[in-house]
Amino acid sequence: MKITDVRTVLLTGPCTNDPFLSESRRLRSAAFIEIVTDTELVGVGETYIGYFFPESVPAIVDFFKPILIGQSVDHIDELWRRMYHCGNFWCRVGMGLSVLNGIEAALWDLKGKMYGLPVYELLGGKKYNRLPCYATGGPSNYPKEKLAAKLDHYLSLGFNGVKLGAGSLDTTGGGWQMPQSKKEIAEFEADKMEFVRKHVGSGVQLMLDGHMGNSPTRTWDLDTAVTVLQALEPYDLLFFEEPLHYTDAAGYAELRRATAIPIAGGECLTGSCEWKMFTDLNCFDVGQPDAAFTGGLGEFMKVAAMLEANGRKIATHAWGAGGCLMQNIHCGFASGNTLILEIPPDYAGLHSEIVRDSFRMEGGYVLPPQQPGLGVVLTGAIKHKYPFVPGSGEFNSVPGKMLTT
Repeated sequence: MKITDVRTVLLTGPCTNDPFLSESRRLRSAAFIEIVTDTELVGVGETYIGYFFPESVPAIVDFFKPILIGQSVDHIDELWRRMYHCGNFWCRVGMGLSVLNGIEAALWDLKGKMYGLPVYELLGGKKYNRLPCYATGGPSNYPKEKLAAKLDHYLSLGFNGVKLGAGSLDTTGGGWQMPQSKKEIAEFEADKMEFVRKHVGSGVQLMLDGHMGNSPTRTWDLDTAVTVLQALEPYDLLFFEEPLHYTDAAGYAELRRATAIPIAGGECLTGSCEWKMFTDLNCFDVGQPDAAFTGGLGEFMKVAAMLEANGRKIATHAWGAGGCLMQNIHCGFASGNTLILEIPPDYAGLHSEIVRDSFRMEGGYVLPPQQPGLGVVLTGAIKHKYPFVPGSGEFNSVPGKMLTT
C-alpha cells in the first residue's frame, strides 16, 4: 500500500449542542488531513490548529506532502522525523509541529485500518478496560441558578466529573467577568466552589480552569494564583488547570510548592522538547498533552512517558472536533499514567457525525474504541453539510480584530 495524495479538509459547523457552552461560542472550525492510498483505504487525522487558524493548514500540509507521496506506513516514526527535520527552523515547536500532528495522526489511522487494529494497540497496547472522564464545561455560567442547571445537565448526560472556568459568564448583564484584586478573586472562586460542591455532593469530581494560558481577561501573577488556590483547598478539586501563563514556568514550579491542590497544564505546549523543560522544573502534577496539538501521537506518548517517569499523571486535553477527541482517547488508553479523559459534552455534528459509535461512555467511564484505526469517518456528505466559513477560527479579540462567531 502506497500513499498517493495528502489533502486538507476545512469545515465549519455548530460548536456544540450544549446550551451553556453555546453562550460563549456558536461556531467551530476544524482542519482534517486525509491520506489517500492506492487502495480503498484513506487515513484521517485532525490538527487542533484548525480550531484557531484553519486558513494556515492547507499550505503547511502541502509543504510536507512530497515527503509522503509513494511511501508506506510501515515506519511512521521515520516519516515524522523527515517532516520534522525538513521544517526544522519553523516547526520545532508551535503551529508547524501541530499541523504535522494532524498528518501523523492520519498515518496512524491508516496503519490501524491496514492491520485491522485500534490505534492504541499500535501505540503499545491497551492499559485499561475503561477510563474515567469529565465534561469540559467551559465558562461558569451565572447567575448561580444557571450554574446549577449547567451542572445538572452534565450529570444527566452520565458524567461523574465536571470542569468549570474561573470567573463567570453572565449574558444577562456584564458578559465575561473576573474580580480585580487577588482577595476578591479568591473569595469569588471559593464562594462558587462552595455552592458547586454543595449542589453536586462529594461523589462528583470537580476541576477548575483558570484559562491563564490564554486568558480573556487579566492574566494572574504568581501571588494571585497562590491566594486563589489556597482559598480553594477545602473543596476537594481533582486539579486546577492553567493558573498561570506558560511564559512563567518557574512560577508554576513555585505554585506547586505553595498549595495542596494538584496543578494541571500543558494544552498549549508542543513537542517533547518544550514539555521536557516544564517536566524537569516539576511544573505540573497533571500534564495535559493534546494528541491533536502536541506534535503527534508519538510525541504524546513520549510526553506521557516523561511525566510518568517523574511520578506525574496525564489528563488528556481535547477541545478540537471528532478526530481530536478520538486521537486523545486512543493515546489515553495506551498511556500508563492516564488519570482522566476530557470529553466535550453534548457535542454537535463535527463530533457526532465523525466519531459515530466509536465513542462509548458508560457510568461516567469511556470504553476503549473497537474500530480499526482511530474510528473516525469523513464522508462527502459531511464535507457538503459543513462547508468552511473563512474567519470561523477562534482567537482572542484585540482592537482591530474582534471575534464575532
